[in-house]
Amino acid sequence: MENNYDINIENSRRGQNQNMNINHNPYINQSSNKNVSNSQNQSGFNNADFIKGALIGATVTFLLTNKGAQKSLMKAASKGTELFQAGMEELKERYEDARAQMEANQE
Repeated sequence: MENNYDINIENSRRGQNQNMNINHNPYINQSSNKNVSNSQNQSGFNNADFIKGALIGATVTFLLTNKGAQKSLMKAASKGTELFQAGMEELKERYEDARAQMEANQE
């Protein structure tokens, strides 16, 4: 029978196996994997985050389904918009005053 594999590949594999330290293999050395499992626990399921998400979801659901809450929210948004517009008008007036004062100083 003929061998259907490349002898050079086998030779390179033998050379790597002789120089390889078994302690560097993450699948065999379980003591070095403890840090990996701890970091996976940190990024996994967290009760505090779940509770925060559930509360936020409940609040959004309440606001989207309750007519009274929607009206109150719209009134608050309207009031905030009015205050923002008033603030912008005040800024425009201050800008015009400063501009007029600069022009008066130049003359």
